[in-house]
Amino acid sequence: MKFAVQSRRDDQSNELMELAKSYLTEFGLVLDEEAPDIVLSIGGDGTLLHAFHRYSNRLDKTAFVGIHTGHLGFYADWKPSELEKLVLSIAKKEFNVVEYPLLEVQVHRKHSESSTFLALNEVTIKSPDVTLVMDVELNGEHFERFRGDGLCISTPSGSTAYNKALGGAIIHPTLQAFQITEMASINNRVFRTVGASLVLPAHHNCALKPVNDQQFNMTVDHISMTETDVKSIMFNVANERVRFARFRPFPFWERVHDSFVANE
Repeated sequence: MKFAVQSRRDDQSNELMELAKSYLTEFGLVLDEEAPDIVLSIGGDGTLLHAFHRYSNRLDKTAFVGIHTGHLGFYADWKPSELEKLVLSIAKKEFNVVEYPLLEVQVHRKHSESSTFLALNEVTIKSPDVTLVMDVELNGEHFERFRGDGLCISTPSGSTAYNKALGGAIIHPTLQAFQITEMASINNRVFRTVGASLVLPAHHNCALKPVNDQQFNMTVDHISMTETDVKSIMFNVANERVRFARFRPFPFWERVHDSFVANE
């Protein structure tokens, strides 16, 4: 079996990375940074996002597992003290692979080529200087004209991240769906939006169409870009899935409780 390691690059994460490489090669696994079967992410949830995009071209062949060197995360759920136990389980192939849905984003431009992205957590659309004005279409039908700071379109896995901070719903990561959540929408006697998160199933799609030729910022997880020539942005549940190596039960609602409800 081939493996790779993604580190947050702090001292503790780098030390664990070198230990993991040493242990795994001793068990006969092969370090392969180009085509790994399993990727160890050492750091936090953000580190795993980097690993995901690094290997997004081989999601059907690569599984991810995270070790947290900071706060317990939704992706990075192994402790540094458990490294030897994790390595032994990997060497013995004592794990199952679970798949979670992703968000596909297609950016259609007026005068240049279209681009397609995959998001593990979310995509955000924001205007840097003025109110963002976007027509929102659901399944090809006009739904609303959004005015406000921006929009967040998230996967179920990403529903506990920025989406939750905006007041969106927490969705179990196995559900085939995506969510649209507003950022400070303008609602008065003249301008109206739905004012609530929308959860769309896998057979639905959403299109955002800029009303004016305004510049806006778009993020795909941690990747940031500026757009000025967009005709439409299409969102749907991707055909691709992210694969996680599971070595033990993953009680999602318990993790939600521990992260947001329980006192330290």
